[in-house]
Amino acid sequence: MSLMSLTAVELGKKIKEKEVSVSEAADAALEGIKNAEGTINSYVTVLSEEDIKKRAKEVQEGIDAGIYAGPLAGVPVAIKDNMCTEGILTTCSSKILGNFVPTYTAEAVINLIKAGAVIIGKTNMDEFAMGSTTETSCYGATKNPWNTEHVPGGSSGGSCTAVAAEECSYALGSDTGGSIRQPSSFCGVTGIKPTYGTVSRYGLIAYGSSLDQIGPVAKDVSDCAAVLETIASYDPKDSTSVKRDDYDFTSALKDDVKGMRIGLPKEYFGEGLDEEVKAAIFKAVDVLKQKGAEVSEFDLGLVEYAIPAYYVIASAEASSNLARFDGVKYGYRCAEYNGLHNMLKRTRSEGFGPEVKRRIMLGSFVLSSGYYDAYYIKALKTKALIKKEFDKAFEDYDVIIAPASPSTAPKIGESLSDPIKMYLGDIYTISANLAGLPGITVPCGTDSKGLPIGLQMLGNCFAEKKIIRTAYAYEQSHEYARCGICK
Repeated sequence: MSLMSLTAVELGKKIKEKEVSVSEAADAALEGIKNAEGTINSYVTVLSEEDIKKRAKEVQEGIDAGIYAGPLAGVPVAIKDNMCTEGILTTCSSKILGNFVPTYTAEAVINLIKAGAVIIGKTNMDEFAMGSTTETSCYGATKNPWNTEHVPGGSSGGSCTAVAAEECSYALGSDTGGSIRQPSSFCGVTGIKPTYGTVSRYGLIAYGSSLDQIGPVAKDVSDCAAVLETIASYDPKDSTSVKRDDYDFTSALKDDVKGMRIGLPKEYFGEGLDEEVKAAIFKAVDVLKQKGAEVSEFDLGLVEYAIPAYYVIASAEASSNLARFDGVKYGYRCAEYNGLHNMLKRTRSEGFGPEVKRRIMLGSFVLSSGYYDAYYIKALKTKALIKKEFDKAFEDYDVIIAPASPSTAPKIGESLSDPIKMYLGDIYTISANLAGLPGITVPCGTDSKGLPIGLQMLGNCFAEKKIIRTAYAYEQSHEYARCGICK
């Protein structure tokens, strides 16, 4: 069995107890990449063996000296390719940033480095995180390790497949409308989107600034809690960062949900939800009932407006954020041009892919004169109303349970042929981003095709401990399944 089959916490414990060296852990990750990468395409960049060995040696010396004492010291990690890493290519899986090497590192990644993490590489993603399948990458589609004819989800599909295929111990992803939770569901791993502002966005290349949040992807809830505890911090460099009193997320790892109030929104279990997904989720709910949780259904209003509100807001923010990529100071520049305006136009036309162009155009439209009030302002008002609906729900419930996606992973090519269908696939995840809520996805079974099904749990703002506790309690009754590529 590979060391990458262990959870991150288990591997960290073995390293601390000197049963395994940091170098051996790094070698195991590189071996996993060698075995699987040609098939699934999880990574954009894998660091050189020399650089990884050098870092492993530094960390080993730090562990031996007592400098690195945390649970993740020496454990190999992969970073989604939209987080800046000093001296390491950071592309957002886009041609327009194909030569961009940052001079600084994202705060979340710095926190991992301070904890003794060993970075293995940067993972593939939908271009600028715009997509739900990791097919819009200029480096080619990532494939689901459970069945390579299917997508891994997105936009953090590379991070989720790297964990599922045992190419690293854990990874960082980012979640704008479900981009951690949905691919975690499709790949049979666990992922957390924390409350907005809990993890610094400094160094995260923005898609939708009011929605983006960095979070962990790992094999189980314990790993995710440990990683979140490491990366979460107040950061004055990020104006949206929140100073919290409590970052002790691992203390919530208790197999006890007795008396917890769990709500099931009727709107999330109606038309459009695959019957196998629905059955798996209700089976998981029965487990929580048996453990003492109080479960009931309720009406969650305004769900039907979440998708249009989300895509108006996200596209508007994307059109603004991506205006900086123009070929003037950094990134791709077209080879031939006639004057500044021609250079800008040709650079952006050649540098961005179809999905990114589609969202920039939509965003520019809803922000334009005459349409700003009709679309963008209305979407912001809808966002506020959705937040009120969740506030009302959390007066009665500790945790809300929902599917992570209407179905299991579709086949490669199916979603891109119908963008509207792809957008509708985000129906169960985007509300958490609009309301700034924390959410976690844990595996809860497989369908008749052998593809993983994910169970999503949502909590109130700053109530990560409640969803971690509930997910952990369920997980104790559900054995972690390995993907076909690892067996």
